[in-house]
Amino acid sequence: MAAIDGLAPLREVIAAHDLVAKKQLGQNFLLDLNLTAKIARLAGDLAGCDVLEVGPGPGGLTRGLLAEGARRVLAVEKDARCMAPLAEIAAHYPGRLEVVNGDALAVDVQAHLTAPVRVVANLPYNVGTELLIRWLTPAQWPPFWQSLTLMFQKEVAERIVAKPRGDHYGRLALLAQWRCDAKIVMILPPEAFTPAPKVHSAVVHLTALPGPRYPADEAVLQRVTAMAFNQRRKMLRSSLKGLMPGIEERLLAAGLEPTARAEEISLEGFCALAREVARG
Repeated sequence: MAAIDGLAPLREVIAAHDLVAKKQLGQNFLLDLNLTAKIARLAGDLAGCDVLEVGPGPGGLTRGLLAEGARRVLAVEKDARCMAPLAEIAAHYPGRLEVVNGDALAVDVQAHLTAPVRVVANLPYNVGTELLIRWLTPAQWPPFWQSLTLMFQKEVAERIVAKPRGDHYGRLALLAQWRCDAKIVMILPPEAFTPAPKVHSAVVHLTALPGPRYPADEAVLQRVTAMAFNQRRKMLRSSLKGLMPGIEERLLAAGLEPTARAEEISLEGFCALAREVARG
């Protein structure tokens, strides 16, 4: 990649700008430009798309996205130390990289983006899940993005794609799979990063569906799944008894056994129950 874009290797960039990764910012830099280019390709055809990247750091993935043909990249970076190396990339790709020095949880990214939009990011560990939940729960669906290609700790990635009866199955899986197709597309060992984290990482690709996979009121579905998984080892008739009177009858009407536990219920089953609860 350095030979392709003519910019310095990332280790030299980090040394030149004294970019020691900060734990409090959730930083773990991915320095192999072959890997960052591969992640960019996993996001699909970027030609004609704006790309949102959160936490670019020294710009390894940013360079991959631009080299793979992204129409334009919006990079949101909280660490002011990274502005100089990102400016060097922007100068190399005139008009194609906009860098915002700010907190991704506070920046109005849609004001800077033109559809179609894809989100591709090696997310900082400390805000990754919160950002994902925000992107999955917009006020209106379909969302502003077509797809999300995101790196998480491997355990978080497994929670996103989990199926019933698995150890990782829970509310995050239901939330993601209700409105998206989700799959793990890449797993990276700790030594791929500087500094090396204590866990493996994984890239998840989520493609937005035109609408929910099964009909349900979002607020009701959230309430039902929250109560069910807050006491996931209890039978549904116990964990949901405070939801409404006659919950056993509603469970049966939804095709669910009152003695089943949350981890055994499919997304379709929870949506059926949400519809029963919404009937009042």
